[in-house]
Order: sequence, then C-alpha cells, then structure tokens
Amino acid sequence: MQAFSLLDLAPITAGSTAREALLNASDLARHAEQQGYKRYWMAEHHNSTGIASAATAVALGFVAASTNSIRIGAAGVMLPNHSPLVIAEQFGTLESLYPGRVDLGLGRAPGTDGKTSFALRRENFAADSRFPQDVQELQAYFHAGHNGIKAVPGHGLQVPLWILGSSLFGAQLAAQLGLPYLFASHFAPDALDQALHVYRQSYQPSAAHPKPYAGAAINVFAAATDAEGERLKRGMMQGFIYLRRGQAGPLQAPVEDLRDIASAQEIAMAEQVLCESAVGSRESVKAFIERFLERTQVDELILTCHAHDHAARVRSFGIAAEILGPIKCK
Repeated sequence: MQAFSLLDLAPITAGSTAREALLNASDLARHAEQQGYKRYWMAEHHNSTGIASAATAVALGFVAASTNSIRIGAAGVMLPNHSPLVIAEQFGTLESLYPGRVDLGLGRAPGTDGKTSFALRRENFAADSRFPQDVQELQAYFHAGHNGIKAVPGHGLQVPLWILGSSLFGAQLAAQLGLPYLFASHFAPDALDQALHVYRQSYQPSAAHPKPYAGAAINVFAAATDAEGERLKRGMMQGFIYLRRGQAGPLQAPVEDLRDIASAQEIAMAEQVLCESAVGSRESVKAFIERFLERTQVDELILTCHAHDHAARVRSFGIAAEILGPIKCK
C-alpha cells in the first residue's frame, strides 16, 4: 500500500491561542492514527504568530502522549538553529519515552526571518555552511557518540534521520549520506521533479537504507464540494499573500474573493506556490493524488492542510485517507 503521512503546522487562528492550536494538534493526531496515517510530522517555525510548533520536540511529546501507535516526527528541525548535541538529547528523550515511534527530519533553513535568525544563532553566521557536518555529528550521537561525548538520552538509540529540502542541495546530501529524503513541494514546487531524479540517480546505499526512499508533500483541501475545497485553499492563499507582504499573523478565515484584498500579481504568486494542491470534492482530490503519485513515484506522500476551520481540516485529512487507503504503491 502507498505510505502516507501528515504534516501539521499547528495553526493559531485569529481569535485563538497557541494552547488551542496544540490541543487541536493532539485531536488531529488521534484522528490521523485511526485513519491509517503512518506518521504525524510537525515543523519548526519562529517569530510566527500563526504557528504553534516552534518548540518542536516539546509539541511532538504532547502529541505522542495522546496517541498510541502513529509515528511522530519533525519535518523538520532546522539544524543550523541548534547544536547537534541538544537535538540528539531532545529526540533521544522522545525515543526513550515513545520507543520505535520517532523520526527526525532535518533542514538547513532558519525557519524564520533574518532578525529572528540572529536571535536564535547569535554570531553563528556559518551555521548553514556546516549543515552536512552537523547532520553527521548528530547521526554519530545516536550511535557511538562524537569526540568522546555521549548524548543522554540518545546514545545508541539510532533515531531515524531524514533530510528535508526544497532545492537540489538537500537531494544531493540525502543521496550522499544514504538517508531518506522529503521534498517540500507543498510550498516550493519548482524543483520537485529534478530533485527526485537527482536523489534517486546519485543515491549511495547505507546500512540502514540500502535503497532510496523519497517522499513529497502536497496540500489537500478536500471537502464535500469543489467550492468548499476552493474556499479552504483560499484561506491558505491569503496567508501566503500576507506573509510575502511582511504582514504574517494568526490564520484568518478565508475571504470570499481574493481580489478584494490582493492584486492579480499576488494571487498568481499564491497560485504558483500552492500549485501542488489537491482541491475540492472527493473525486477531484482523488484525481489529483493519482496524477501526482504516477508522476513522482514517491514512496511516501505527505499531506498538509493549513486551514482556519479545525473541523474542516479533520474532514479534509479524513477524505484523503479514504482515497489513499486502496491506492497501490508503484
């Protein structure tokens, strides 16, 4: 069967709080577990008043405590923001508490703006360039240790590592290190096909992963009708428009017509950014997913739905799970 998982950005909606967003995350994870999702991912973002998953390991621990079997993972931790030892200890703690359920995806972007990046890293301007070495150092902490230092918890736990990317860099690094690779096509679609090709063609087998394992993310805005699905997507489009203007904030309810708040150029930008989206009725969403899987041949499909209405999000993921259950892998 086709493996499928879920990425939740724990949206803080207008008029709500981070606490409510994290409670919604827990609720969504329980539904996802029942619906057959393999993994529940959360992502690290900072200085974003619309996303509650900045302390990713803490948020994942809360989700894991309210579920029983679904794997939990970071997609991802932005490793240049941290020392590898600290991340090894955090995710070693999660693996100790929830054995066999933890995945750790790693990205090299800051997950924020330049000013906030400085607040996180201080004078560490070389953090991006050291990303490959930091990945290997982190990997060592989960095995025999690094430079005589052991991560406790973490030492010997072999938490699975993944490389995240939205360009060819991540694909090349994942292939070189023999690690699974996830592409962020849900918001950065342009290099998807080339990155998957590069990853598969240059893959170097590792002991843990003798074969390449590639995943890609899409948005899913599934509803009873095409019009309802388009409304869900419209809410995320306006969020991207505000983000590009430097006006990001809590996620707003979707407007009826984007032309009331945005220029034609802004709307076109949002459409392009979200072009890898399954939108509308069950039939429309099924058709998009089948085309995407046929085109990309990914081993795992990651679904995300960043929407204002929590109940609508739960329904959207539920419809997608019903579609994906019977789909056969390549």
